[in-house]
Amino acid sequence: MTSGNPTCTLVVNPTAGRGRAGRILPQVVTELLRGLPEGTLEVRRADSYEEARDYCHEAVERAPAGDGAAHQALVVMGGDGMMHLGLNAAAQSGLPLGLIPAGTGNDFCRGAGLPLDPLKAARIVVEGVTRQLDLASVTGQMAHGGSHSWVGSVVSTGYDAFVSRRGNAMPKAWGSLAYAVAALAELRRFKPLPYRLVIDGQPRSQTAMFVSVANATYFGGGMNIAPDGSPSDGLLDVTVIHPVSRLTLLRLLPSMFTGAFVKDPAVERLKAKEVMIDGDGLYGMADGEVLGPVPLHVRVVPAALTVYAPPSRPLTRRRKAQ
Repeated sequence: MTSGNPTCTLVVNPTAGRGRAGRILPQVVTELLRGLPEGTLEVRRADSYEEARDYCHEAVERAPAGDGAAHQALVVMGGDGMMHLGLNAAAQSGLPLGLIPAGTGNDFCRGAGLPLDPLKAARIVVEGVTRQLDLASVTGQMAHGGSHSWVGSVVSTGYDAFVSRRGNAMPKAWGSLAYAVAALAELRRFKPLPYRLVIDGQPRSQTAMFVSVANATYFGGGMNIAPDGSPSDGLLDVTVIHPVSRLTLLRLLPSMFTGAFVKDPAVERLKAKEVMIDGDGLYGMADGEVLGPVPLHVRVVPAALTVYAPPSRPLTRRRKAQ
């Protein structure tokens, strides 16, 4: 972002990360302005989900077509919910998306191989190097209206979705501990759920603790649900946890942060391009947000998103949280 007369729109959720985003915003703005000496930086502070969504879509709609679009950018700053809004606005537009993590989970940034330090992430936007990432295209009855949503990280159903919904409802003071506390609370009453799946055209009916469909590799504040997955391989990673006792599931939860849980015989992993998820009592969560009830049709769309990302860091390598 060092040539032409660029315009960068920064949409920020100042309450993300228990207010961390708002506190560090002046430093992030300073970093971005260093790369826009002759351009314009427009900062939009969003006070609600709807406002943030509208700001993101307005930025994409205002971007000019043709060569001039290369000097435009949408940058989003906050948690995974803000990343979700940004990628839904920028998907298949060609407009580069800058990702500045400032939440408690930051799973999409982690899965994309980005640093979790907001200032380092801002410097990557300034450097102007981009990569193309896959996205999951999800169709169904969306909770926020409409019938379609783009997903960057993981579509969760079953136990993992129940935990995410409970964690979202917990007081923000719990921070990154919310998922762990919610997992223990849900475990007391959870039973295997009936699934009706169609994976690349092959139907299967079964019970499972959960079935996750991953585009990138992380969810739940750093859980590595697809250790050998990549958001740029043109494939979805399907992880099935077959019925196990509550004690076994409790034992597996910590190892999900390292990816070691995949060695357990209760874990089944598949690669797919298209997954239909249906079943009784199932509900979808994605990118830390409520997605909607089943049935949900999930399909990978290669190179659907252009993001600012470091040129040499492998996108599949796990980075230590900062």
